[in-house]
Formats: sequence, C-alpha cells, structure tokens
Amino acid sequence: MDSNKKTVVLGASNNPERYSFLAVEKLKKYHHTVVAVGNKLGNIGDTPIVTGFPAEQGVDTVTLYLNPVLQEQYYQYILSLKPKRIIFNPGTENAALSELAKANDIAALEACTLVLLGSGQY
Repeated sequence: MDSNKKTVVLGASNNPERYSFLAVEKLKKYHHTVVAVGNKLGNIGDTPIVTGFPAEQGVDTVTLYLNPVLQEQYYQYILSLKPKRIIFNPGTENAALSELAKANDIAALEACTLVLLGSGQY
C-alpha cells in the first residue's frame, strides 16, 4: 500500500472542533503529505492553511469539508489537480461534482476520511 498519499483538504479550519482540523492532524500522523485549503489563513499544527487555488502536482486525494453550494467555486480547481479520488465526507455529498469526477476518470467516494484512516482503508 502506498504510504504517502498527497491529500488536499478542502474546507480546512484551524478550529480544533472541526472534522477538517482532525483530518489534517490524522493524515499527518499517518505520514501523508497534506495541503490544507480554507477560507482564511491559519495553521493546523505545523501545517499552514492556504486560501485560493494553490497549484499542486501529484495529488492522490481531495477530501471535502465544504457543503455542496460552497464546493461549486472549486469544481475546476479540483479537476485541475487530477486527483485519483475525491472523498465526500458526511454532509458534503454532491451528485453534480460526483458526476464531473467520474467523467474525468476520478473516483468519487462517499466516506469519512477519519474512519478510512483509522481502519487502514485510506
């Protein structure tokens, strides 16, 4: 199994009570490279939260922590990253983006990043 899956966490927050915060921490704990993208600058531990649409190469996974309406502005960005998969965490399910992903040979998975990591299925 590939032990380092570069992951873009879309909807990252520096609030320790948010699932996106926990996901960044757990991804790092499992030695994955993390790009945290949020709507305001900050840090999650030693991981900076960046804003906008940072150019990235070699992205394995985009994991979503944004509701479907907020996702719309990121459609082209997500597709431009050419990830192998998009994880729709609970509450982020989006049929339109899922169809776009499939049309671009990107796996669309409705799952919980934290559960996948904890159960060794990431």
